[in-house]
Amino acid sequence: MVTRTISTIVAAGLAAASMFAPNAPKAEERPAIVVAVADNPPTLEPGKEMSNVGTRVVYSVFDTLIRRDFLSSDDAGGAKLVPSLAASWKRIDDRTLEVKLRDDVTFHNGAKLTADDIVFTFSPERLTGPKSPLPQGRAYFGVLEKVEAIDPLSVRFTTKAPDPLLEQRLASWASWIVNKKDWLEKAKGEAFARFPIGTGPYKLDEYRADEYIRFTAFDDYFGGKPTAASVTFRKVPEPAARVAGLVSGEFDIVTNVAPDQIAQINSYDDIETRSVVLANSHVLVYNTDHPVLKDKRVRQALNLAIDRKLLVDALWDGKAVVPNGHQYPEYGDMYQADRPGFAYDPEKARQLLEEAGYNGETIVYSTEPNYYLNALPAAQAILEMWKAVGINAELNVAEDIDNLPNDDLMVRNWSNSTRYPDPVGALWNSWGSYGSAQKTWQSWAPEEFNKIGRELETTSEHAKRFTLAKQLMDSWEDDAPGTILYQPLETYGVRKSLKWQPYTFYYMDLRPYNLVDEASAARATQ
Repeated sequence: MVTRTISTIVAAGLAAASMFAPNAPKAEERPAIVVAVADNPPTLEPGKEMSNVGTRVVYSVFDTLIRRDFLSSDDAGGAKLVPSLAASWKRIDDRTLEVKLRDDVTFHNGAKLTADDIVFTFSPERLTGPKSPLPQGRAYFGVLEKVEAIDPLSVRFTTKAPDPLLEQRLASWASWIVNKKDWLEKAKGEAFARFPIGTGPYKLDEYRADEYIRFTAFDDYFGGKPTAASVTFRKVPEPAARVAGLVSGEFDIVTNVAPDQIAQINSYDDIETRSVVLANSHVLVYNTDHPVLKDKRVRQALNLAIDRKLLVDALWDGKAVVPNGHQYPEYGDMYQADRPGFAYDPEKARQLLEEAGYNGETIVYSTEPNYYLNALPAAQAILEMWKAVGINAELNVAEDIDNLPNDDLMVRNWSNSTRYPDPVGALWNSWGSYGSAQKTWQSWAPEEFNKIGRELETTSEHAKRFTLAKQLMDSWEDDAPGTILYQPLETYGVRKSLKWQPYTFYYMDLRPYNLVDEASAARATQ
């Protein structure tokens, strides 16, 4: 593999900054950006808080060694990798990767970034061991055999088996770099969760998760001075209140705009909507241990009874996407373009229910009211679809599904992102032996699926990997521990003078190359 150098990101960053604002505003003229969100994360430990709301916030506090380039015109899916904290990297063999660090990076506490911080970030103590505070760490980095410091600015990663995705792992979730000394001093991450120290463009100023989280500019950021003086993520659960605040000028960006609010926002002169279809799917999870759902034919019937096109048309104005399987076009040459989509077949659903001996037992669908956009109306519509094929379905609306006992959960909604542009990064990462579906809810432990997934994860040959990925999706769809509903349309309301581009991921990138306030820039030139 060709060693990549830091010049790549420097050139890209300068080009983006030049395009947006030739004259960056002075520090005292930088805006205080307010982002209205439906919810804020309960922790800022970047490895532990791997949720949609969490990655949105921590993305500008921490950096990874390698970064996915979501702005490249030739790679909108963000599969292209560019340097971040790493100045360069190279493959030694199919199990070994060496990384050279930049020598101009400091943490928010003034400490210089060294190889020791990298080794600690990926250590069993923090990320992958049995006593790690991060229960999902092994889903991301259980592949590692060891991480060693070669010198103060060089690190060697060695995997247990060949891993074709190691570079992508180092650019994705759970790989944000922490300061070893600071993390250990703060009660092994317990205090760090509320007072994090990273290398990103913004540092924590005030943490009141139920109200707001405020960050201020870290002017020693290696990627250039941040273009905002501060960024505040304000919790505003009600969608109408977020839109009202955007209209009044109280908020600069609002998240989770519903499709029926787009025209209203676009009717104003100074605000607009910016939308992307996410490389993320809203899904359902079934408790396969529950007596009513134990027979896979019942679960298959639940899936066949869902009219996904109707959901997309009714709830998303036709703008969401139903993928053809648990996959995304971002997979490139691993994408199964000719794979059949999810079937809608009510008659087959009725037949399977009869074969399984389903006799009208109650099936409860649990959802939170505001976490996912359109979660509640989607649940209500799906219940009617199920009832139409003879399923006795009920709705349970709970403020926090994760705190419900597993035995009380029959059907719940969830979402699956593609952590890396590959089947390992979505289906296997989420549903595999170390993923949330098997570890968090502990109701599905399929021997065949896990065997295929482990082989896929450690195979380098493309043709074999493609076949294994197909088998993995076939196994998941046949056993039906859940199903995909659709890839949602993520729409933001944004002040027009704010040049900021949303990604097909939940990252909210506020680095200088992707955030420029034209109003402040104009004042700076006067």
